Amino acid sequence: MLTQNRELIHGLFPQEIDLGNEPAYRRAQILEWLYRHRTRDFSQMKNLPVPLRTRLAEKYSAEHLPCVREQGSADTTRKFLWQLPTGDYVESVLIPASPGADGRRADRRTLCVSSQVGCAYGCRFCASGLDGWKRHLSAAEIVLQVLSAQSISGQRVDHIVFMGMGEPLANLDNVLKAITILNAPWGMGIAARNITVSTSGLVKKISELARQPLQIELAISLHGPDNETREKIMPINKKHPVEELIAACRDYQAHKKRRITFEYILIEDINSSQEHARRLARLIRGIDAKVNLIPYNTVPGLEWKRPNDDVCKKFAKILREHSITCTIRLEKGHDIAAACGQLRLQKFLDEKQPNAPYALKAPAKSTDPPPVGAPALV
Repeated sequence: MLTQNRELIHGLFPQEIDLGNEPAYRRAQILEWLYRHRTRDFSQMKNLPVPLRTRLAEKYSAEHLPCVREQGSADTTRKFLWQLPTGDYVESVLIPASPGADGRRADRRTLCVSSQVGCAYGCRFCASGLDGWKRHLSAAEIVLQVLSAQSISGQRVDHIVFMGMGEPLANLDNVLKAITILNAPWGMGIAARNITVSTSGLVKKISELARQPLQIELAISLHGPDNETREKIMPINKKHPVEELIAACRDYQAHKKRRITFEYILIEDINSSQEHARRLARLIRGIDAKVNLIPYNTVPGLEWKRPNDDVCKKFAKILREHSITCTIRLEKGHDIAAACGQLRLQKFLDEKQPNAPYALKAPAKSTDPPPVGAPALV
């Protein structure tokens, strides 16, 4: 486990790294070791003078997050449970690209990252908040999810989605700093347009995000086309009704000129009828948007059920008849409970009831990162 007595260097901008009396060009050398070579030990930064290496080691930590549990899915989705310096746990999910129209899999790796320990917003379909909200993640803890996943998998992550544990816009300052580091050429060099921030609907924060210079993507967890339906699923709708949320989306698009994604989890007998589809089409008419339909991913302990494939296809058909672009998400990681919060919840249950039949055991194989250049999992 990482200790708390040193600052995590991966959360710093270049100018924030304390060099003492060393020249400024040393920062570029340090950053190359951190992000290109993924070096975790300052003593290995051989082109730095020994006194600087010693100074850095005393002041900062360059360690990655320890992975305390890992699961692999039949579709090569991989889920990681990280232990933070405070002893808390968060999850990330490494998702392979879906096959394209020609049947070949695109060379793309998406990491779904967390922004908080737990969640305070209580969306009814989600496991993230079942153990409550504890705190925001720092920028370093967000960046380290990406670096640590790359090191363990031997794969370069080139797409980031803030759709893991927590509400990203509730932790906007740290999320924006992390995105800047992930995007920067001196950092991880991930294109801004390959980074998506999802929100349950914090209207004022959407407006604030609209005025940021980063050209990132926005996804809205909508899940209901009217207040009555959405309030059954998302308590935040009582504070920010559908009408306010859609107005904020129109304002965002007026500033950014970018397509918005509406995430819509299809739940049996709740929001998946053909009438719900027609209401949704009317609600978002005139917005440059894509609707991402997601058949519900079952969460133990929650009451919802998954609609059958025919219901999902009819819902999508109605949207397309109203000229709404939509996709039914090709499910990833259902066999490893890849919905956000589930692995952290299962570890919590294991610790409370270690002999329960649902208890997951830590993998027997080592989770030490492969050497740089190790072959990627395909």
